[in-house]
Amino acid sequence: MKIALINENSQAAKNEVIYKALKKVADKHGFEVVNYGMYGADSPSLTYVQNGILAATLLNSKAVDYVITGCGTGEGAMLALNSFPGVICGHVATPLDAYTFAQINDGNAISIPFALGFGWGGDLNLEYIFEKLFCEPSGQGYPRERAEPEQRNKKILDGVREIAFKPFTEILEGLDKDLVKGAFAGEKFSELFFRDCKDAKIAEVVKKLI
Repeated sequence: MKIALINENSQAAKNEVIYKALKKVADKHGFEVVNYGMYGADSPSLTYVQNGILAATLLNSKAVDYVITGCGTGEGAMLALNSFPGVICGHVATPLDAYTFAQINDGNAISIPFALGFGWGGDLNLEYIFEKLFCEPSGQGYPRERAEPEQRNKKILDGVREIAFKPFTEILEGLDKDLVKGAFAGEKFSELFFRDCKDAKIAEVVKKLI
């Protein structure tokens, strides 16, 4: 599994702490972590809306399989990511949130409230969140006797979302160009994205936009 980490401007200073906690867990499972920044206050600024654009581009192009992101409260980033097709993002503040989201909702992104309750032990809470998020294959249901209706509801939701959204390339091309260009302005974006992108149409649109 390839996991992207994306921070927005208000929480850019925590990038290294989050990356270390995520990589520690990912390494145990043989997963790869790709850090898209922001790497600090001097990096090109990302708003939580641009987090959504970037995350959706990475997931829809299959450049990554999962996205870890967030903002001060985690709410804005979650809403931004869920505004796009191909993304199911949960709001995760605790290890229990992480486990139940993975097992019941079977999403491909989480948004963490990096400014709330992030004092002493904040790095440990992050590590425990990532441990519970990836401790088992997702979508198995919780409790297990609820697995069948939960998996059925997930398929229904996927069908609703497929009808509700336009193709992702049309969405990218219809957004404000400066907003999208800013989402792709990270120091390592081009290097990482074009190396891993598996969708030629999305890659072509991204090249035009940047």
